[in-house]
Amino acid sequence: MKPSNLAMPAMPAEIEDPRTGLAALRRFARVKSAGKAGEKCELCAICLPTEHHHLIDLRNRRLVCCCQPCGLLFSNRDSALYRRVPLEVRSLPEFRLSDAQWENLLIPINLAFFFKSAEKMVAVYPSPAGPVESLLGLEAWEAIVEENPPLRDLEPEVEALLVNRLSGKHWYYLIPIDEGYRLSGLIRLHWRGLSGGSEVWEEVGRYFERLKEKSCPI
Repeated sequence: MKPSNLAMPAMPAEIEDPRTGLAALRRFARVKSAGKAGEKCELCAICLPTEHHHLIDLRNRRLVCCCQPCGLLFSNRDSALYRRVPLEVRSLPEFRLSDAQWENLLIPINLAFFFKSAEKMVAVYPSPAGPVESLLGLEAWEAIVEENPPLRDLEPEVEALLVNRLSGKHWYYLIPIDEGYRLSGLIRLHWRGLSGGSEVWEEVGRYFERLKEKSCPI
């Protein structure tokens, strides 16, 4: 998959808190070695496989690795400490987003994910230096929600809308938020030079093919 805009933008001033996006990025950048090293559940210390469940620490907004039983303990949305990140990936084949609406979101590249946090909408887009966060104007976001009712059920903190407009075919998914940071980690790991190089876009293409295979349509 070759992008329509080859160069990533410079990092804006409103880069995310390092405890959140960058911490998540480091975790997924080490995903292969972590499994071999015997990564452990951060709640009960049991050894975890490479692919495992995650929670969001609501106090510090960071991803927490956990085993399945510990994840189930926090499946209730009313928990004040942690919220379980869902596993399901859902495609949105009928998603409606015009070029004008996209431009109103002021995202500098054609790849980003969006989630709700503390009554605010947050946009996260990848860069060679890591994920970059910025707050969205609610008016622009609500205009998109009106045309796409599934977005009203977006689970705060743990579920995101992933948008890929890099090529002629646009891809839209509802994803677990850890999938968004996984994509950012892939881009940071494989980016070379000013335009990224062929390897990074091949990795992005494989990421979306995998996402397509594991998703079910809404």
